[in-house]
Amino acid sequence: MPLRDLDDCFEGVIPSIIATTAADGTPNISYLSQVVMVDDAHIAISNQFFAKTAANIRANPHACLLLVSARHGGQYKLDITWVSSRDEGPLFKRVADHLRASSAQVGMAGIMRLKAIDVFRVDDIVPVVSPAGTDHAGDASPAPDLAVLGQVMKTISAQSDTEGVMGAVLDGCAQLGFPHAIVLQSDPIRRLLTTVVSRGYGRSGVGSEVAFDEGLIGIAAVTRRPVKVNDLSRIRRLGNAIEAASPADENRTRIIVLPSLPDAMSQMAVPMLAQDTLRGVLFVESSERIAFRTAHETTLEMIASQCALALALCEALVPDARPSVLRTVPGLPDDRVIHVTHHAVDDSVFIDNAYVIKGVAGRLLAYMLGVYINEGRNAFSNREIRLAEALRLPEIKDNLETRMLLLRRRLGEKNLPVQLIHAGRGQVRLVVDGVPVLMRAG
Repeated sequence: MPLRDLDDCFEGVIPSIIATTAADGTPNISYLSQVVMVDDAHIAISNQFFAKTAANIRANPHACLLLVSARHGGQYKLDITWVSSRDEGPLFKRVADHLRASSAQVGMAGIMRLKAIDVFRVDDIVPVVSPAGTDHAGDASPAPDLAVLGQVMKTISAQSDTEGVMGAVLDGCAQLGFPHAIVLQSDPIRRLLTTVVSRGYGRSGVGSEVAFDEGLIGIAAVTRRPVKVNDLSRIRRLGNAIEAASPADENRTRIIVLPSLPDAMSQMAVPMLAQDTLRGVLFVESSERIAFRTAHETTLEMIASQCALALALCEALVPDARPSVLRTVPGLPDDRVIHVTHHAVDDSVFIDNAYVIKGVAGRLLAYMLGVYINEGRNAFSNREIRLAEALRLPEIKDNLETRMLLLRRRLGEKNLPVQLIHAGRGQVRLVVDGVPVLMRAG
């Protein structure tokens, strides 16, 4: 039996048991909360909390490991032989990152730090026969269809702008069995990830933020590795302490709540990397236990990578686009007044006392409204925005297209009298229904 067939035994849902013997033959049994599959022939465990186990395997490298399937409860006895102990290197970092993610989910971030791991060779795998019988077929989530995945990859790569890329990614996720998905953009200066688009939720959460190192999403960003949890019934959900927020709460706290499934049981976050640069994180979740296996993780990694590359290409092509004719508004309408407040301390923007956005996106909106009021101009190009000294934007040399999409989506979702529309590659236009009055505050 191949080790890879025991995929759902390595989710940390049901503790494993390791049996070792001392030099004099005295047996010892320890429960392991997490066993990591290294490859088709090796597994690894943390040795920092099991002094007796660590001592025994150095006296007698042969041990026995009992694994339990989190999906159907089937048990497997593995004959294993200790190979080495490691406290550095790629494998150690991989296991440490996994432990770090699990610790963060239970509110113990920074407490459980991995010191070393023990690596074992798997010599034999024997299913344990149950008197009651076990349905080993269970109800495993079907592996994603490779033909569908291939078509999704082609569709993403064919898009010519950021909005098209994001839409293709969400469509592809749905086609491949991930109906609840969020794409977040990386902001390395503020060490935050911001929701740009989402699918499958009651509210989009556009503009919601997750700090680097916070929960699965933040840890995926920091470690640049996929992170998944397949049984949220026994750990704290991301955002569990955040109650459902109303628009009034947003106005008071300036915090947009990340969308989430109230009954989520499985979650996975995958970094979006292009040439070793973090573009964002792709996050999916499901109400089913053990919903995401290795095949699903690999599929999502491929989508995330394709998304990152497509976004980078869209950004690279924008400066070569033909500049738009910057339109001048013939005369500002003389109907209702639109009150806009820009707070410099965090670049948050309120329109008619309703919180809109903060950070770089807020600064962009305030800049465009200022130009609209002072110059009567409503058309803007990315080139102009990048070069505008008043914006102080050296940190957004990249990702400007994505930030503009985020701002457009947020304004549209709030149904405000100020809207931003796409006017061609690298070009946007303000649509203002009234007379904006911009007030600067601290």
